[in-house]
Amino acid sequence: MGLENIKTTLKNNQRTFEIKSPIIGASGTYGYNDEFEDFINLNYFGAISTKGITLEKRAGNEGDRIFEVQNGMINRIGLENVGIESFIKEKLPILNSKNIDFILNIAGNTIEDYEKLAKIANDNKIKAIEVNVSCPNVKSGCLEFGLNPDNLFQLIKKIRKNYNGFLIVKLSPNTSDIKTIAKAAQDSGADCISAINTLRGLGIEIEFDGKKFNKKSVKGGLSGPCIKPVALYMIEEIRSSTNLPIIAMGGILKLSDLFEFISAGADAFQIGTANFIKPSICTDLAVELSDFIEKNHFKNFEELKKKIKETK
Repeated sequence: MGLENIKTTLKNNQRTFEIKSPIIGASGTYGYNDEFEDFINLNYFGAISTKGITLEKRAGNEGDRIFEVQNGMINRIGLENVGIESFIKEKLPILNSKNIDFILNIAGNTIEDYEKLAKIANDNKIKAIEVNVSCPNVKSGCLEFGLNPDNLFQLIKKIRKNYNGFLIVKLSPNTSDIKTIAKAAQDSGADCISAINTLRGLGIEIEFDGKKFNKKSVKGGLSGPCIKPVALYMIEEIRSSTNLPIIAMGGILKLSDLFEFISAGADAFQIGTANFIKPSICTDLAVELSDFIEKNHFKNFEELKKKIKETK
């Protein structure tokens, strides 16, 4: 089955990122991109964003990393990854040989970390990177840049000097003024914004064994359907402050969620937590979107998107 009618291109000035579908697998939910190919048609994906890659290999956080909550989950993985050297040597050749479209998600502790990662991506002709300035589960880096517009401006400006491809900045909802953050990303040379990353959250489980109470708790990033209203609000705020394309995420489960995010200002989507519930959700949504466009006589996804955005 072909899905020609949902092909889309994210555009900013001279730089573009062409994708087979507006539906992208979110970072951290599809590994390094090829792990799911035995039972999912990856050709239906627009792309898959890799696990967050750092300069050095990271083991991630100790202890409990996942905590299920009502209509969502809390994670504190802590950017566990193989490091950029192993990614380039071991993962990139597989992705290239299988022609799997991907976005390299990068994270660092310092500006210099990000600069080095961007240069390596550029040298290896990686089409798109997603700059993670929004992970709440690490002690340094990420949010130190993502919550301060001046810091973010300086970071993206330096990354831009080292990277010629399509530059996506992944923003955090853990701010009172995401519009200023988005504007800083645009002014410093970003091509696209992805949002939102997880909200700060705390999960607590209290059990009584007949003699005493026992407590289990996990503090980390909250995601899933419970955060969708926050995500919609943030996307609308970002759209009011920038003309960059926006990749929206946050609680997407079904076709109508896509339409709601388009109405708020989105141009494409990332699916994260829902992948753990239904690994085929990205391919299923791509097929549903294509079928809807055909059955309702829209020319393509761009026409559908335009009609939704015109709706008052």
